[in-house]
Amino acid sequence: MQNTKLKWLYLVILSLVWGSSFILIKKSLIGLTPLQLGALRTLFAAVFLFLIGFRSMKTIAASDWKWIAISGFLGTFIPAFLFAFAETEIDSGIASILNSTTPLVTLILGVLIFSIRFNKNQLIGVIVGFVGCLALILEGASVNPGQNYWYALLVLCASVCYAMNVNIIKRYMQHISPMAIANGNFIVLVIPALIVLYGSDFFKAEVISSPKVHASLIYISILAVVGTGIAKVLFNKLVQISTPVFATSVTYTIPIVALLWGVLDNEQFTFYQVLASGIIILGVYLANRNR
Repeated sequence: MQNTKLKWLYLVILSLVWGSSFILIKKSLIGLTPLQLGALRTLFAAVFLFLIGFRSMKTIAASDWKWIAISGFLGTFIPAFLFAFAETEIDSGIASILNSTTPLVTLILGVLIFSIRFNKNQLIGVIVGFVGCLALILEGASVNPGQNYWYALLVLCASVCYAMNVNIIKRYMQHISPMAIANGNFIVLVIPALIVLYGSDFFKAEVISSPKVHASLIYISILAVVGTGIAKVLFNKLVQISTPVFATSVTYTIPIVALLWGVLDNEQFTFYQVLASGIIILGVYLANRNR
């Protein structure tokens, strides 16, 4: 299949998978703490990827491991915990919309760090996008006074991590297979994840025996294998056959899926939040038009 058609296929699949990830995080948090969720998500995904592609790491040169490690922490490890902590205070649908700022952040970091040129439309798009982001946070805080919307900043931090990662993959890892990148990422992350999991009291008898934890483990298994493991390989391939901005454009459509799950789970979503979300999407569109 030609790369043009293939990249759109990957975009659709990733939208469905990652759009469902936010509700899976929410359900996993019923029985797990954010630290336990982030660590288990990493470990389960690592086991799955090692089973299907461990040998691919033989193709990674010694000089590439620095970028593999950085990519692993920025693209997987740190965001897993940021989203878990964020969704203890804000709705899953809101988290998905804030995540749609990733293309804007990708563009900004591309200009500041990777010497990508910046034009007028992109500047307008960045300003519009962040106005929409601010409006969404303020409206969410008004509608849900019991939620701490400072936690929305954690999602924005995750967007920065994703933006850095996609630029690093595009610039430094074009020659490495997507499967090798994914397996390399997780071989680096296994020890840190085990340390975090041990420190989170997960192995206490009362935790392991809890029915809520058992239910959460089912959700986290789906999230890790499909939303992290398989999606990680597809996303790495998408970055390689497209542009960083196109690859992060998956965040345009993720909120649609995530919001549908949120509505089904009785999350509140007002007209003004819809309007603010539209402003964010408009900003992302303007920033990436004619690129």
